[in-house]
Amino acid sequence: MRIVAALGGNALMRRGEPMTAGVQRRNVKTAVAGLAPLILQGHELVITHGNGPQVGLLALQAEAGPVDGRYSLDILGAETEGMIGYLIEQELQNVLPAGALTATLLTQIRVDRRDPAFNHPTKPIGPVYADEIVARRLASERRWALIRDGTGWRRAVPSPAPLEILEARVIEFLIDRGVTVICAGGGGIPVIEGPDGSLVGVEAVIDKDHASGLLARLIHADRLLLLTDVDAVRLNWGRPDAKAIAEARPADLDPDHFAEGSMRPKVEAAIGFVNETGRPASIGRLEDVSAILDGRAGTTVHSGCSHMRLREAA
Repeated sequence: MRIVAALGGNALMRRGEPMTAGVQRRNVKTAVAGLAPLILQGHELVITHGNGPQVGLLALQAEAGPVDGRYSLDILGAETEGMIGYLIEQELQNVLPAGALTATLLTQIRVDRRDPAFNHPTKPIGPVYADEIVARRLASERRWALIRDGTGWRRAVPSPAPLEILEARVIEFLIDRGVTVICAGGGGIPVIEGPDGSLVGVEAVIDKDHASGLLARLIHADRLLLLTDVDAVRLNWGRPDAKAIAEARPADLDPDHFAEGSMRPKVEAAIGFVNETGRPASIGRLEDVSAILDGRAGTTVHSGCSHMRLREAA
């Protein structure tokens, strides 16, 4: 089975943890422990990942330097693709049999320069600021847009829709030759095409879930896994009567009922993949990968479901 597994940025850098290299390496090691068995079982695995905390940290570091030395978000996105890809690739090599092939591929993704997302920032990046006064002061000083994230505040940046994955043929070429590919990290590097066909990066961060859904369709994946730090999609999220969804049809889920910038893009990506391919997509915790594939955990969206089924409380 060909699987695209999308690791959420918060699955690699958990809420409340210090954003250090050691913490991130430890979390990547945990992620690889969950994914490596899929490769050992003979599945073709493509790994994508988020970069919200990481790209935000690099942006803060750039802010501390000289004004003329600041890097745009597309370049910082490329840096995080290389950094996180390196850690995932190395940890895979540490646990897979000798001779197993892995590769990290910097991935450019074309977006539309006229996408309305450029005027409506929704993608949270960087640390969570618990103090609203501090968050608003920083936003004013640095001309940030702010978005609420849980009980805190984060910087928000434009998140245009991915239209084309420029390296899709290269990715499929590698998969067909037995390579486990790590790609489209952080949603890929956002680029636009000029009138003459030339490419240039833009100041944005593409949503990793939407990019992963597009990738899964382009490479004819059998399954899309959207892995995060939440165990399932829930009806009435945040309320006492919240219920975990075990399985649902695309028509059963309304993305507008879920938080923008967190669960909503996962639901949208799952619905889009199922509607276009007829194959299943699942959302759940990274540590539950095997149980998700077996239907024992997470939320699976598929066209063969007769009605929405809720998961019984443990």
